[in-house]
Amino acid sequence: MTNSITSDIAIIGAGPVGTLLAILVGKTGKKVTLVERWPTIYDRPRAVTMDHEVARILATFGIDCNNDPAFQYHEELYYWKNADLEDLQIVDWKSVSSSSWRVTYWFNQPELEERLLAIAATIPSIELIRGFEAKSLVQNSEHVSIGIQETEELVGANGKSKTIIASYLVGCDGANSFVRDELNINVIDKGYFFDWLILDMIPEENYKVTPAQWQLCDPKRPTTLVPGGPGRRRWEFMVLPGESTDAMARSENAWKLLKPWGLNPDNAELERSAVYRFQARWAEQWRVGRCMIAGDAAHLMPPFAGEGMCAGFRDAVALSWRLNAIIEDKLDDAVLDTYESERIHHAKHYIDFSQQLGNIICITDEAEAKERDRTMMAELKARNYEPITGDLVHLGSGVWCEDAPAAGELSTQGFVEVNGERDRFDQIFGQNWMIVGLNVDPTDALTLQQLDTLQFLDGRTVKLGQKQDECDAIDMDGTYATWLSGIDANYFILRPDFYVAATGKTAQEIQQRFDTVLKKLNISPHSNA
Repeated sequence: MTNSITSDIAIIGAGPVGTLLAILVGKTGKKVTLVERWPTIYDRPRAVTMDHEVARILATFGIDCNNDPAFQYHEELYYWKNADLEDLQIVDWKSVSSSSWRVTYWFNQPELEERLLAIAATIPSIELIRGFEAKSLVQNSEHVSIGIQETEELVGANGKSKTIIASYLVGCDGANSFVRDELNINVIDKGYFFDWLILDMIPEENYKVTPAQWQLCDPKRPTTLVPGGPGRRRWEFMVLPGESTDAMARSENAWKLLKPWGLNPDNAELERSAVYRFQARWAEQWRVGRCMIAGDAAHLMPPFAGEGMCAGFRDAVALSWRLNAIIEDKLDDAVLDTYESERIHHAKHYIDFSQQLGNIICITDEAEAKERDRTMMAELKARNYEPITGDLVHLGSGVWCEDAPAAGELSTQGFVEVNGERDRFDQIFGQNWMIVGLNVDPTDALTLQQLDTLQFLDGRTVKLGQKQDECDAIDMDGTYATWLSGIDANYFILRPDFYVAATGKTAQEIQQRFDTVLKKLNISPHSNA
């Protein structure tokens, strides 16, 4: 039995990345078909940490990670310690980031997936098809045709079949991506392989670990100890050369490894014991015609920076504003090339960074570990034990002005007030193209043609200031004044994914740079944009 489904966007894979993309496209009224090969959510933990940018993304549809019981953060730093429990590195994971959300949050992936799928279920234009997997993919200049069939492991070889005819296809179907393989996309593998045993635990409520989040750099057994979301904790133990991965994953071995940490079957539940191979890989192309890949289908990185799922969420947001505008005939689909160029560069940064961290953590040679400890302890002492903070990572070449300060970076965000309502800028003004001025009105700075073009893109101008009767919003705590002063700018152009497209000091400068952004979008400013 075969039937056909017509859709604006087809997404293969209903994990967190695919579901987020479905929400971001579907909430604008686009018809989305979301296909997942398994009939239910996989109920075991996987990803457990996310950064402030993901919290910012989730806030756009009402999830407040600071006050939501599904998420937690700790008022503690993140420590790296040697075998003698001396500090090697201290990382700031407790502060508030420049985008006004905490640097690091912890969660349980099945709960996050349930939340996202519940939101998707409220959007009428999203159709979720479970228990089906992609079997064929053909595209032409007009559409993509995807053949899907009931998952063979569930129903055998003679299951029902369907055909999806979509304007665009996105493969969010994991490390073994069908979509990527069908598109014959080459994967670049850095040859980085380490096996680690992951133990996800539900200890008794009164169980405490201090510090809450730390890394034991012991050459006898490198070990990671972190939260696993509310009520959960995770231990990660490196599998040493010569050890059997099957033997490592047995529950009796898990309890043996956990004994030094005071856990046993009487005071804790072993929720999952599994050996994972940490790898560093990325796809050479992320777009082929009307087909794209995102998430683990596009990149894999060791978990030492906690950025794997975060990178996938960035992919989804970067794709969503482009696809929405393309389907609305506001942008040419050539803009999808910039999805690839921007995101590959960004993801590669975190792949390289994660691998560098792993190269430090995964040392098992005693002499090499001693030299590492000596060097790191000296560096830590030289900076007076000050915690290090994360850096701002630039996008690759794309829809932003490379000569403008802060362009290509995630924008700073502060709290603003509008007619007595106080909240973060995103929650007050939403998620779209914006040209913002501090104590200057962007409307006065732009030409009439530029204003028309901004309106055509569903964008707007915002004037920030100190008095409500003189501006659109009050810069409540001076966040924007401090940020813009630091980059010598009075204006900034904000993209729908919260990245800065351009900044400028004068009206002439922001005019010129807005024209540059429009050129990168393949739009000429004119009155009938």
